[in-house]
This record gives sequence, structure tokens and C-alpha cells, in this order.
Amino acid sequence: MISIGALWLPILLSAVFIFVLSSIIHMFLGYHWGDLRAPAQQDAILDALRGLNLQPGDYAMPKPDSMKDFRTPEFKAKMERGPMVLMTVAKGGMAMGKNLLQWFVYLLVVSFFCAYIAGRELPAGAPYLSVFRLVGFAAFMAYAMALPQAAIWYHRNWRMTLVTMFDGLLFGLLTGGTFGWLWPH
Repeated sequence: MISIGALWLPILLSAVFIFVLSSIIHMFLGYHWGDLRAPAQQDAILDALRGLNLQPGDYAMPKPDSMKDFRTPEFKAKMERGPMVLMTVAKGGMAMGKNLLQWFVYLLVVSFFCAYIAGRELPAGAPYLSVFRLVGFAAFMAYAMALPQAAIWYHRNWRMTLVTMFDGLLFGLLTGGTFGWLWPH
């Protein structure tokens, strides 16, 4: 068993490496540019939403008040008439510094949990490939495997889901490689 303290360097470096890789993916490679679409009438829609003064949060429409209301003919008619809307409303502006800090903390947390799993399962001096497989798989699971839930239940587009899962695979490989490289002997 290896303590978390002995794994501080791979925890930190894997988070830094993924932070850099994700920046390259989003700023230079451009394959996420088509993840979200904007309707041609986006200015009119934004003006209408501003007029409603919606508070930041996640919204669903139509949405019944209870499971009992879900079965009423009126609610069923609303659903059939469409459209169904699932949306997130956020404040105006983009706090990139705050978002990037939260992203980095998340990367550290994933790496920490990968270190915990590997530290409990692998001895000091474990072969690179053993460390790479365990940590890489754990990281892939953390970064990618919850994403299909949003596509299944909230109708997120599958292309975006699969492309983001591919990013998770890259992040898992990078995390596994970093831990394998720096695994204590």
C-alpha cells in the first residue's frame, strides 16, 4: 500500500498535463466548436428570456407539478404539442478565471481518487503497465462514463457526448501515463 502523500507529484502533474491538453483541445483543435448550436433567431429568443427575468438555474418545459399531474390529459397534450425544452440559464458574462480554477480543482480531485485506488491496489515498484492500466481506467471512468446519462435523460446531443468521452479517454491515458512514469519504486 502506498500513501497519498507519496503520490502528490503524479496527482499534481497529471492535473497540470490535463489542464494543458484540454486547453489545446478547446483553443486550437476546434473539434468541440460544433457541440452546441445557436438558432437563427437567437437575438429574439435572448430578448424574450431577458424580459422573463428567469433566475439562473436548470429548467424543463413543460414540467408537471407532480407525478399525478404527469398523467393528466392536459400535460400529455402539452408534451405532444411540443416543443420540450431543457435549458440552463446563467448570469451574463463569462468568469473564465473562476471556471478554469474550478476545472483545475476538479482535475486534482479526480487524480487524488485515482491515486487512492492505485495506492491501495498496487505496491511500490509495480510495473509501469500495471499502474497505467489501473489509473488510466479509473481516470477514464471519472472523466467519461457519466456523460451518456445527460444524452439519455436530458437529450444532450450524442455527438457532443461521444466527443467529450473521447476527451475523457485522452485524459485517462495521460493520467495513467503520468502515474506510471512517477510511480514510487
